[in-house]
Amino acid sequence: MIKNISILGSTGSIGTQSLDVADKLGLRVCALTAANNIDLLERQIRKYKPALAVVYNEDRAKQLRLSVSDTDTRIECGMDGLIEAASIPEAELVLNSVVGMVGLLPTIAAARAKKDIALANKETLVAGGSLVTDAVKENGVKLLPVDSEHSAIFQCIQGCPSHKAIKKLILTASGGPFFGKTREELRETTVGQALKHPNWSMGAKITIDSATMMNKGLEIIEAGRLFEMDCDHIDVVVHRESIIHSLVEFTDNSVLAQLGLPDMRIPIQYAITYPSRTESPVGELNLAQIGNLSFYEPDYDTFLCLNACKKAFRMGGAATAIANGANEEANALFRQGRIKFLEIGELVTGAVNNIENFIPKSVDDVILADKQAREYVRDRV
Repeated sequence: MIKNISILGSTGSIGTQSLDVADKLGLRVCALTAANNIDLLERQIRKYKPALAVVYNEDRAKQLRLSVSDTDTRIECGMDGLIEAASIPEAELVLNSVVGMVGLLPTIAAARAKKDIALANKETLVAGGSLVTDAVKENGVKLLPVDSEHSAIFQCIQGCPSHKAIKKLILTASGGPFFGKTREELRETTVGQALKHPNWSMGAKITIDSATMMNKGLEIIEAGRLFEMDCDHIDVVVHRESIIHSLVEFTDNSVLAQLGLPDMRIPIQYAITYPSRTESPVGELNLAQIGNLSFYEPDYDTFLCLNACKKAFRMGGAATAIANGANEEANALFRQGRIKFLEIGELVTGAVNNIENFIPKSVDDVILADKQAREYVRDRV
């Protein structure tokens, strides 16, 4: 098992739970990063004593540098700092839990530095596509999924004799706070309502993505790229209890599922300890207490982001980066109160349908597609 870890996005929901796991496993934390939360990051620095800490915001980094001047931790900022944290020599594994496209360059940097990667930043694979998977293959490193759905699939296929035996991947979705609602009922949805997820505790951006089901659309693309499956062999089923985290159907129509309480420390720990398993900080699953597990078809007519992501995945090229960029911009605008909830899906769909697709040949091309998508959204607000 690894002994040294770098955690990107250490002050977020996944990052703090990753530190819980690191505590239990007795890992040394080499580097920590945050976007803005310097108060929590300072507490983490004093507890874990990393060699490097990074704050994306330059002004906040200056404040933190003064606050922790009595420690031996070096403070850096911006994308250069994130890349350094992702490639710090001491780390054997980089856990990337930053939110959004900002995670792309650090993921590629970690692969080039020959670090195994535990990936909780789905936008990396959605936007970067083959640029990421090629970097992983070329450098002979592991790309280990942290998302509960992709970890579930990863666990289910461990005993599969060959990739050809897999017939279908089935991603489960909680349905978010608006399961069963019609578009008419969602017209005046508030940010507060959208942030009330029934099962998971997540950051604001991801919680809104769950409410629009964009999160599941991104996961379809991520699953396709992680497990080399096309869109027609990936299904989604709404499972309200969030106990079955995903399933794999094999060519003989046998289906394997991974079950567990809705606690991200299970997939986080499996990514860190793979291929071993160790005692978990999470409670045992008691099916008798749960009683029932329910399943429903997704509502593609109400939650437009699902179809937009599926279309972008089938289109290939820069289309997935366009879908992701449009959503990041629209999600932020909704949280700022500048657009309505239903407009998120409409804007993502419009970006996929109207921005000219192309084949990205470099990270700069992916960044260009992302910029075009964000401009498309801003121009329509």
